[in-house]
Amino acid sequence: MSDLLFDSQLNVATERIFLLGPLLKSVSRSFYLTLCVLPTKMREPVALAYLLARAADTIADTPLIDHPLRPKMLSILRAYMNGDKQNHGLLFHEITKQLAVQEQHSDELILLASLEPALIILQNLDARDREAVCTIVSMLVRGMEFDLNTFPHENSGQIVALSTWNELDEYTYMVGGCVGEFWTEMIYRHLPRALIGDSVSILELGVRFGRALQLTNVLRDCAKDLRIGRCYLPSTMLKRYGLTPQDMLSAQVAGRARPVMQELVRHALDQFYDAIDYTLAIRRSSLRLRLACLWPIAIGLKTLLLLVNSVDWLTPNSADKIRRRHIYSIIAISITLVGSNTLLRAWMQQLITPIEFWLHCTARDGD
Repeated sequence: MSDLLFDSQLNVATERIFLLGPLLKSVSRSFYLTLCVLPTKMREPVALAYLLARAADTIADTPLIDHPLRPKMLSILRAYMNGDKQNHGLLFHEITKQLAVQEQHSDELILLASLEPALIILQNLDARDREAVCTIVSMLVRGMEFDLNTFPHENSGQIVALSTWNELDEYTYMVGGCVGEFWTEMIYRHLPRALIGDSVSILELGVRFGRALQLTNVLRDCAKDLRIGRCYLPSTMLKRYGLTPQDMLSAQVAGRARPVMQELVRHALDQFYDAIDYTLAIRRSSLRLRLACLWPIAIGLKTLLLLVNSVDWLTPNSADKIRRRHIYSIIAISITLVGSNTLLRAWMQQLITPIEFWLHCTARDGD
């Protein structure tokens, strides 16, 4: 019996090393660097939450799984996260059946096949960490279900837009702002002295931090999303400028749609200011935690600058991703400045200024 128990523990440990190491690196880009620099106490629950969210996102979006099955599978996964484990065997059965007909291996396939061992690792987390991970993954799955229930099938040829700004704001909370809450909870739990200030205010800054990153993603992926029938730009906003979601499929309307981008960039930038305040509320002695916050902010701001400087932001596959050498530059600069609030604010302002200048020029041209 002791040998069997040892083998079981060894298998879980081996799976943990693979899932939260090589697999995570293969399915994430810059976020893997953030995970690596995180303080050790936070790393495992944050990494596992990210991995489970990526697996759920793959269920929601991958053509490897039949479209009608996706909402059902997400519903089972969310129920599991909320404590209902009665039907989770059906989820794994459907995944196995869908993957059995695939002829090529890919990171997506490996990620889906790793969902079951990831849930086993989840059960081995400390109770409070497990509850926090389940809560955040459940909320993120809600956001994915919102996508599937709101937008048409990716091959339908139809486009549906969100209706109002409030709907977009709620969406960015479900898939971004809640991550800021989870991140803050992990800090208070594992590094209780790291954050300076009122906890309620800090939590709100964390929510806006997450929303800033998600709104940047919405702008970055706009052209690609439109071509699978998803328009996250609210129809009420488009109507103000005489546009429809179908109009946004044409690169020729990029100029006419600039005021829409201007509004959303301004909103994202306002939230990035709060993200900077959040980061500077971390004690200067918590260098690794500061770096883990600085990198996504800097990458997000550089992404916004790429977007506002692009004349073809409504064309898929335009240059809207940060090059690897720029990421390494961000890492190098941040390491030299991380201990100084004054120098960090100056660096962040340096990243923000050209975006503010673009907003000023766009507003002046519109007058």
